[in-house]
Amino acid sequence: MLPAERPAVRWAFLYFFALLCGYYILRPLRDEMGIVGGVKNLPWQFTATFVVMLLAVPFYSAVVARFPRRKIIPIVYRFCAMNLLLFLLLDRAGVSEIWVARVFFVWVSVFNLFVVSVFWSFMVDTFRPEQGKRLFGAIAAGGSLGAIAGPFLAVLLVKPFGRAGLYVASALLLEAAVFCVRRLIAWAATHDAGAVGSAPDRAVGGGVFAGFRLALASPYLLAVAFMMLAYTITSTVIYADQARIIGGTIQDSSVRTALFARIDLWVNVVALVVQSVATGWVLTALGLSVALCVLPLLTAGGFLGLGLAPGLATLVAAVTIGILGLIGLFAGWFPAREASRLDPVVAMKL
Repeated sequence: MLPAERPAVRWAFLYFFALLCGYYILRPLRDEMGIVGGVKNLPWQFTATFVVMLLAVPFYSAVVARFPRRKIIPIVYRFCAMNLLLFLLLDRAGVSEIWVARVFFVWVSVFNLFVVSVFWSFMVDTFRPEQGKRLFGAIAAGGSLGAIAGPFLAVLLVKPFGRAGLYVASALLLEAAVFCVRRLIAWAATHDAGAVGSAPDRAVGGGVFAGFRLALASPYLLAVAFMMLAYTITSTVIYADQARIIGGTIQDSSVRTALFARIDLWVNVVALVVQSVATGWVLTALGLSVALCVLPLLTAGGFLGLGLAPGLATLVAAVTIGILGLIGLFAGWFPAREASRLDPVVAMKL
């Protein structure tokens, strides 16, 4: 890392930390809202999430294709923070808890999509390709720590402050992310940063369906899309079981939220350790093809365990295996042979 790059890496690190910390504060609250909104209604909430994403993604793509990121990103994050304060006011006013819970469940699911995609698009436009190869690992570590700090803070805040503490903490972290964005824009303006033709003050460009066309044009990326579809379907089934088991076992809302946060905390800690220590060894010893075949079998084992012995302990084990499987999948899914066929900026965005 060059001395001139250190300020930008620090701000990007803190930026990603704030985003994922804020999301993982909201995630256990979303899981609790899924129970409050009715476990039997979860399929409809997933359907609503899908529909909202279908509407929101083309709209956001059209906006960022035409306006500078220095204006769009702060607006998006502050709009999300205002939404959180609105949810807080509705909660305090006692407005139809069931319907507020259902809307919040969908909102957090869409929020997760946008904050992460906006972050990495901004990183690619802030750093040149050769910088990204050297610096993105250190920057991504901020997100890993945020994914651990978020559920830890949720456990600490939910008992004394209830849902209000989680809403306010996440909103403050979004404002911290906006501050980091402004510092990165200032750094990029003075260091000739970003990919050619993609400085942060410029619009992203491209059509709404550019990503779909890229995936359809590459059999390799199409296979990744189908693999992610399979992962999403299986994780949705596990999520429904999680809501049913915890909702039927624990009646107190704050206790359930804290339990969801603890599950996220331990899953993320174990995932970070395994990713750092074991994933590289598994890929080296077994090879990518064998490793990719083993991981779905482990996930299937988690389902079998839930079928034979449904309970909290089995549930946590199954969720952990699913997360580790996803990490192992993407640790080796994009080898250099495929990346070499893509534009460097596009390859890093993937």
